[in-house]
Amino acid sequence: SMFDQTQIQEFKEAFTIMDQNRDGFIDKADLRDTFAALGRLNVKNEELEAMVQEAPGAINFTIFLTMFGEKLKGTDPEETILNAFKIFDPEGKGHIKADYIKEMLMTQADRFSQEEVSQMFAAFPPDVSGNLDYKNLCYVITHGEEKD
Repeated sequence: SMFDQTQIQEFKEAFTIMDQNRDGFIDKADLRDTFAALGRLNVKNEELEAMVQEAPGAINFTIFLTMFGEKLKGTDPEETILNAFKIFDPEGKGHIKADYIKEMLMTQADRFSQEEVSQMFAAFPPDVSGNLDYKNLCYVITHGEEKD
């Protein structure tokens, strides 16, 4: 395999995060939700369609690994995800007001429900001053556990 065990574990966690309806497959809705969570709220249906078409069948974990393996060769997934969040953090503070993220997620194109936002904040609670530490969030998404 082109990945070591750690990388496979990271992809597994990413897959689980992306598989929003937990059915063991990533479909168009799952992709849309994932992009939305990363701040890309206006992904065109054609783009999602194209991604789903790339797969020889339903996107299960093995196919996901293969597809992402091709795309991620030589890229740092943590860097990629950080860049998505930096859009919301023009001053480069490393954190974003949780209220702001919540508002963006709930008002932009593919709106999140209150429940989806609550789930995200349950997984990644904002700090006492209401900031979401997205560097930590990205770390967890790509490495699978909290930094001490």
